[in-house]
Amino acid sequence: MTDKQHGLEARLAELGSVLTAYSGGIDSAYLAWSAHRVLGEQALAVIADSASLARSHYRDAVAFAAEQGMRLKTVKTAEIDKEAYAANGADRCFHCKDELFTVLEAERERRGFAAVAYGLNVDDRQDFRPGQKAAVAHRVVAPLADVGLGKPEIRELARAAGVRIWDKPASACLSSRMEYGRRVTPEALRMVEVAEDGLQRLGLRRFRVRHHGEMARIEIAEEEMPAALRPEFFREMSAAVRAAGFHYVAVDCDGYRSGSMNELLGNELLGNELLPLEALKKSV
Repeated sequence: MTDKQHGLEARLAELGSVLTAYSGGIDSAYLAWSAHRVLGEQALAVIADSASLARSHYRDAVAFAAEQGMRLKTVKTAEIDKEAYAANGADRCFHCKDELFTVLEAERERRGFAAVAYGLNVDDRQDFRPGQKAAVAHRVVAPLADVGLGKPEIRELARAAGVRIWDKPASACLSSRMEYGRRVTPEALRMVEVAEDGLQRLGLRRFRVRHHGEMARIEIAEEEMPAALRPEFFREMSAAVRAAGFHYVAVDCDGYRSGSMNELLGNELLGNELLPLEALKKSV
């Protein structure tokens, strides 16, 4: 057991009781799993169900919690009903997390838990994540980041502990596939979900379908490109994505990279989102 894992367990014990924002991704899953081990009945994982959560991700998250005996509650969030979110500006993630943490804070108060926690890790602080401001505003704690854990370390700790999802690909919400400025609607999100489900059935594992109106842009991880970049597989990908409602299908030559939609944002829009957490706290 590493010093950081000891530190994580000590941090969770210090909190006494915690409600964890749980999405089923490795960060929130490892945090919820650790809280369950340390706090038992005083730990509750809460998953927010909305149009931006793929059904396959929801099922996987529920199944993992059941396997581990974790306490789990599903709540409904309505971020898509908020104009500031649906308009899909560069601050969309802030409005999503603001809705999430408002719902979770009400749940925490109702149950008498000490804190709401989320799966921020230290690597996330180097990316454009407006949701961090919402977490600070709602006083949500980040135990993984507090003890200095980054994504590779979290995966390694999960692997060593026998947590089966240790190498699960990143699973951001469906809205992250929408180009900024294109309105987020249930129909658009469903198109992305159906297209990605289709590509997953073809065998792709680390990839994204980005929504650009009538065109879908497919990003494929470098390690999967040799098998995917074949004429016959192109035809299968095209059929799967067109079946979701897209008219045109393009494959991105740069491959899969997390947050690629942010590449077109200028530094003036990124603002202070890349600052360390302490600096973010001062800006709220």
